Amino acid sequence: MENSAPLVAIVAGEASGDQHAAHLIRGVKKIAPRVRFCGIAGPQMRAAGVEPLFDSSRLAVVGLVEVLSHLNEIYGAMQKMRHFLEEKHPDLLILVDYPEFNLRLAKKAKALGIKVLYYISPQVWAWRRQRVYQIGRVVDMMAVVLPFEVPFYEQAGVPVNFVGHPLQHEVKSKFNRSEAVVEFGFNPCCKTLGLLPGSRHSEIKRLLPVLLEAAERIYAEEPEIQYLLPLAATLKETDLAPYLKEYRLPLRIIPDRSYDVMVACDAMVAASGTVTLEAALMGVPLVVIYKMNPLSYWMGRLLIKVDHIALCNIIAGEGAAPELIQQDASPERIALEALNLLRDKERRQTMQQKFYAIKHKLGAGAQRTIAELTVAMLEGKNLGRAS
Repeated sequence: MENSAPLVAIVAGEASGDQHAAHLIRGVKKIAPRVRFCGIAGPQMRAAGVEPLFDSSRLAVVGLVEVLSHLNEIYGAMQKMRHFLEEKHPDLLILVDYPEFNLRLAKKAKALGIKVLYYISPQVWAWRRQRVYQIGRVVDMMAVVLPFEVPFYEQAGVPVNFVGHPLQHEVKSKFNRSEAVVEFGFNPCCKTLGLLPGSRHSEIKRLLPVLLEAAERIYAEEPEIQYLLPLAATLKETDLAPYLKEYRLPLRIIPDRSYDVMVACDAMVAASGTVTLEAALMGVPLVVIYKMNPLSYWMGRLLIKVDHIALCNIIAGEGAAPELIQQDASPERIALEALNLLRDKERRQTMQQKFYAIKHKLGAGAQRTIAELTVAMLEGKNLGRAS
């Protein structure tokens, strides 16, 4: 390893951030192969060449109560990164989403005179909007992936570039629907329902039992339906095994091939998160569900100022996909919504048309890729405010 090569510290705190950061790293290495990356990484970032200082899967929790139970690990990761910044003084710190952790680390980097690039904005437009001024004090450049985020940051005087959404390039499969179904050993003449309980251990605990009970109800009414469950890179089959032993479903668990699984599905039931946008980009009709600790949910309801929780619906500006949250995410309601979607071809087609409009929105205006922006910051170029 050459000490003269540019050094970038990078932090991603969960599966989607790991995926997007890996895409960034590969893009940078194509332009500037000597750049070194170290930081908090998941399996995809490690595969892209990051020297890991901490495993990001240990930080993948959501909700106030859930975070409190992981404070020791979160504090340990923060201390490790702070020491790294002090000792190595990297040329650039890239922070990917994960705002509560990353904004604190950005403050430390700013005090040390290290440039900070924040990739994938915290949802400050949804809640705690005043944080935009805190961001402006500790971040040198915001790289946003949603077009409507640019004016939000511009109005607050924060340097910003719209770099396009990484999922536009990442979400694809080499199969069509029939080929994918056969690939997974299923009958292409029967409908396939995807079950996506999330990428965090806390989500598996809360959502997988509900999903499986809903699937069993669906199976009782429509025994020809087949079930696929893509396994997130942050999880192992043994994490699911305790929940699966009670059910006898025609279910296949597929690791590391989420987009191939999606293209095989006639519809999906998915935990709210990045996956809802992935489904929209692939044109797969879905029902969105979520459950969290009641106290975390109650506090979130007080703070969050958006009409929808699913990313696909936020971008669409309407309820393109139905959302079942907290007590509404019951096995009965999930089964009813999923069956209605599977049985109603016209409803699926209407949803797909709305998803196509989302894809069009994300494709407009991206003039500078995140890799090019990273290299430009390493070279100290004047980047302006918005591309």
